[in-house]
Amino acid sequence: MTGMIAEGVAYHPGLLPATEQKALVADLHRVIAAAPFFTPQMPRTGAPFSVEMTNCGPLGWVSDRKGYRYQPTHPETGRRWPPIPERLLKIWRAVGAPGVPEACLINRYGEGAKMGLHQDRDEETFEAPVVSVSLGDTAVFRMGGTTRRGPTRSLRLASGDVIVFGGPARLMYHGIDRVLAGSSRLLPEGGRLNLTMRRVTPFPADEAG
Repeated sequence: MTGMIAEGVAYHPGLLPATEQKALVADLHRVIAAAPFFTPQMPRTGAPFSVEMTNCGPLGWVSDRKGYRYQPTHPETGRRWPPIPERLLKIWRAVGAPGVPEACLINRYGEGAKMGLHQDRDEETFEAPVVSVSLGDTAVFRMGGTTRRGPTRSLRLASGDVIVFGGPARLMYHGIDRVLAGSSRLLPEGGRLNLTMRRVTPFPADEAG
């Protein structure tokens, strides 16, 4: 199954060959050394997420008792996020996303981690798609429509797969039901890394297109 699997949703299984996956993991190790993983909290309640997160790019997505938002600095170190690796920018261009992304959220799924259905809607603009890259263990990805109670379908995302959602699907509900432990040997520590590149602010007139 390749190509458009729903209106606005493009699935690219195995877009990254094994050598590129390994090289990208090495790039991410440098990112994580500069911006260590942190455990985000739910707004108001302060309940911890089951995934750990970090970011790269000019802006990074964070969540704590104050709410969901993008900011230019790491919430614990106070340092600016490291730049997005060129290998990720190459993927952004390869799938036809316009301009350049401003944020890449890196989620680490360990044993038992999951992500409930949600929309990516904290950005100021929805004119660019979300580009999601999977590394490591296979995940059961659930996607629906633009309303929480709409019908959903599931798709297994393996290491090296890329899924893109934009246009009418830019605000689709999506989440991770579970991760299939031991399904990949890419990450020595096991688990899964999910990288989602996003555009946060509107494009300058000379950058879109």
